Amino acid sequence: MTNHNIEISWKQYETHGADEVEKIIKHELCHYHLHLQKKGYKHRDADFKQLLLQVGGTKHCKPIQANKRRPVRDYRYKLICTSCRQEYWRKNKVNLHRYACGKCRGTLQIVRLDAEIKK
Repeated sequence: MTNHNIEISWKQYETHGADEVEKIIKHELCHYHLHLQKKGYKHRDADFKQLLLQVGGTKHCKPIQANKRRPVRDYRYKLICTSCRQEYWRKNKVNLHRYACGKCRGTLQIVRLDAEIKK
């Protein structure tokens, strides 16, 4: 922690209301309190998880609707796991010997999308 400022997006309040923002503030205050006490203040630390349960904070905030003007990305390749059939979309070709499926560590197969373009 470089400073002790808590910043919360106004869009969280507009989208999800005061109750959700209260849970976010509790979450951030847990980080702050544990950091000052020199205890585990990171998400993975048991001290943080325990205090978060005690105060009733939220582990993750609810997502805000994505900006509709986000640029569209045209995918040219689809990677398919040969074991679990998980699909990954890529704009650039990748070296399949360097990567494995993130779900099951299986080998990947590449399919070039010439006719169809996934957006």
